[in-house]
Amino acid sequence: MIVLGIETSCDETAAAVVEDGRKILSNVVSSQIKLHRKYGGVVPELASRKHTESIVPVTRAALSQASLSLDEIHGIAVTQGPGLVGSLLIGVSFAKSISYVKEIPLVGVNHLEGHLSAIFLEENGCAFPFVALVVSGGHTNLYRVMGHGDYQLLGQTRDDAAGEAFDKVAKFLNLGYPGGMIIDKLAKQGNPKKIKFPRAFISRDSLDFSFSGIKTSVVNYINKMDAPPTLEDKKDIVAGFQEAVVDILTIKALRAVEQTGINRLVLAGGVACNSHLRSVITEMAKKRGITVHIPPPILCTDNGAMIATVGYHRLKKGMESSLDMNVLSRWPKEKK
Repeated sequence: MIVLGIETSCDETAAAVVEDGRKILSNVVSSQIKLHRKYGGVVPELASRKHTESIVPVTRAALSQASLSLDEIHGIAVTQGPGLVGSLLIGVSFAKSISYVKEIPLVGVNHLEGHLSAIFLEENGCAFPFVALVVSGGHTNLYRVMGHGDYQLLGQTRDDAAGEAFDKVAKFLNLGYPGGMIIDKLAKQGNPKKIKFPRAFISRDSLDFSFSGIKTSVVNYINKMDAPPTLEDKKDIVAGFQEAVVDILTIKALRAVEQTGINRLVLAGGVACNSHLRSVITEMAKKRGITVHIPPPILCTDNGAMIATVGYHRLKKGMESSLDMNVLSRWPKEKK
């Protein structure tokens, strides 16, 4: 089964063609980073307009790279939520149009489930069950994954998502956007032990996260400085901040593995591109005999291939969405 996946939940316009939920025939992503950089974050109205401009050429490019036409597509999967309503509407409306005109089965997909399923696009994939840490600009969640479509939420952020905290700290330090990429690079030049920022663990057994306090501690530290931070100061600040965030993510993820008794851990989402997080969580897990699976960066950030993979398993079960399907700005994969 060949599925066209369309993703427009935030500021990336993406389309991909995937065969049997595993083989990527094409994966095209059009980023809006340059557009939003001057504002220090995503502007929803501008994101929607850019999706309108990009959705057709991006989809055409995906079909062209796969050497296929729409007549050879067996199903369409599109992100239905969660995300920015205006952005989601562009992708869903476009997918509905193709489905109606070409009479191709359509299915709406949860964006978070897409991140959870990205690992299956890797050659070796990951066997069920596994624990998954999905960490991005809008989400920081831990799941027990028993099978395709079978997820249990173990923990989630009570305030800021980890990626959101990265962006806010970068903005306060005037480092630019996107904050995660910049901090990852700059932190390598700083001393992560020089400034000790607090870690919010909530309680010993809790698998929930909190990053608002770390962000506030960074702001308070800077405000108490005798002079505006120099570039060298900023290197040490972001190194200490990143160390704190990675500590929390790693400890909670390993604690989830311990509590569930499942010895496989998947790291997914945009923040999974962070080199320090990838390194620390892999090293700490190895010491405990835990197998870690992390998709390559292109499959960690928003993309159409992960949406197509979820769509394949939905359509294979005969699950389809009607043309009156609406978008969902909030759509938790599962409540605890």
